[in-house]
Amino acid sequence: MDPIQETHLSEPGLLVIDVAGRDDDTVNTFQSALARTWATAIDRTTRDPGQPGVRVRMYVDLRQGLAETLRRSGLWSAARKRPGPSPRGE
Repeated sequence: MDPIQETHLSEPGLLVIDVAGRDDDTVNTFQSALARTWATAIDRTTRDPGQPGVRVRMYVDLRQGLAETLRRSGLWSAARKRPGPSPRGE
């Protein structure tokens, strides 16, 4: 894999994840699972001579996606209605 570029880790919440799996379908399924919660981008899969399976680098932005996922699922309003102190301490 290529070296990680500083720009990919320039802010809190950004991740670079190197993944190895048996085949393209496996790593693409994993990326799809991550994409259901966070913003992701994926490089093409590669095969390294003498190494089993395929490898892929994923770029994940934890700052994006979680609130939107909760909103789409209907869990956002439920989470906001939980009993307890309000964010302002009221």
